[in-house]
Amino acid sequence: MPEGLVYFGAALAGFATFGTLFHVLWATLLGITVGMLPGLTATLGVALMTTLTFSMAAGDAILILICMYVGAIYGGSRSAILLNIPGTPANAATTLDGFPLARSGRAGKAMGIATTGSVIGTMIGMFCLAIFAPLLAEFALKFGAFEFFWLAIFGVIISGQLTALDDPLKGWIAGFIGLLLSMVGQEGIHAYQRFTFGIFELSGGFALLPALVGTFGFAEIIGVMKDPAYEAIKSAKDSVIPKLSELFRYKRTIVRSGLIGTVMGLVPGVGEDMGAWVSYAAARRGSKEKQEFGKGSVEGLIAAETGNSAAVPGAIIPVLTLAVPGSAPAAVLLAALFIHGIRPGPLIMIEFPSFVFEVVAMVLMASLAILFFGLVLTRPMLLILQVARQRLMPIIFVLCTVGAFAIASRHFDIWVMIGFGVVGFVLREMKYPMAPLVLGIVLGPILDKSLRRGLVLSDGSLEPFLTRPISLVLWLAALITILYSSATVRRLTRSAAHRLAPRFFSS
Repeated sequence: MPEGLVYFGAALAGFATFGTLFHVLWATLLGITVGMLPGLTATLGVALMTTLTFSMAAGDAILILICMYVGAIYGGSRSAILLNIPGTPANAATTLDGFPLARSGRAGKAMGIATTGSVIGTMIGMFCLAIFAPLLAEFALKFGAFEFFWLAIFGVIISGQLTALDDPLKGWIAGFIGLLLSMVGQEGIHAYQRFTFGIFELSGGFALLPALVGTFGFAEIIGVMKDPAYEAIKSAKDSVIPKLSELFRYKRTIVRSGLIGTVMGLVPGVGEDMGAWVSYAAARRGSKEKQEFGKGSVEGLIAAETGNSAAVPGAIIPVLTLAVPGSAPAAVLLAALFIHGIRPGPLIMIEFPSFVFEVVAMVLMASLAILFFGLVLTRPMLLILQVARQRLMPIIFVLCTVGAFAIASRHFDIWVMIGFGVVGFVLREMKYPMAPLVLGIVLGPILDKSLRRGLVLSDGSLEPFLTRPISLVLWLAALITILYSSATVRRLTRSAAHRLAPRFFSS
């Protein structure tokens, strides 16, 4: 860790320039703006910004994307509090107590609490990123083709389970649709074309960024234009600076939510929205004021915002160490790293030993920027919510089109964006989650190549896939997740536990 402190200090010193600070301020402010506006998600913001930064230096581009990411997840709390509409899916839990606080005349207090919770949550996740990313990268060196195959399977299954709690089957279907879509084009070992049906443009497969822009951008535009217009609470007359005594009162909730959010970020494809919901549920379960939750609870609001912001650095940890995204915006960030010549994965601490701590410094600077903008520019930023969606959505559609075209300058990618947008909208209307689908597209090549390499190494035998220690843990975890999603299995497990408990204690 002393070596890590040296890298971290060097990164902060290197970022202490006017140009870098300017990038931090405008990118974070733009991220907050994107997060505030219903229909614009963090994934869309990071994807569009990736298309605008691919000609920049790698360090500046990644800094801008991380500031956009952190700012957008925080910015969604503004519309959640003032409109009762989450600006991003990660802020859905914020509406439960944020909007009742605003409606009772405490909008300023609600936004101040959300700002503080977001900053503290990001800081907690940042410390975990600094501590655990190098350790996880070292552990990931033990992963081979067999382990990466099961990691991809487990990632899709757990993502589908946690993003579709009411019907996990829909989450798994979405995930495996993503895996199937990733099979289109040249396969990764011998470059043999699959499922292209003679269409030349499909030989390279579906590009990740146009697919993401369509799924989270164009689909959102269709959804926003379908829904009725919203009406905002237009003012916040009370103070936005929270009292230290109030924050200290909820110190346990803040720390617990920060740790839960970080863990949720670590789980492939789950991300910030589950960080918020699980943190909110844990806060309610452990609170002495349960009856206040959903009616304007400060504890509930701070738990939700701490949890979703802590999930951001948590989601970056597997991106850097395993090249597996913890959330949809992290998937775009993963693509951006490859575009800028940085190879995330188990070897990152060998090939780019200082980069992890540069990312830690970037997260720190982004969190300080949201603290500044959140407490100083609250009232001026409320004007953004007054922009009519009839004027905003055409502009966003143009940006989606330009963003899809910009990476490879192919008209085909525009059609990919539109196609994924329409499919994404239809699936969303049918209550299918989008995060597993995106994760499937990202993990599909890893799964495919790992399976085939593993079979070559084992001379066609499946035994190493099932018996190697890490592989054994991963496939058992995937199997248990599938079985436990069944109500029948849960009921039998509970009844068996009740029968065995008396015998255990009597013995």
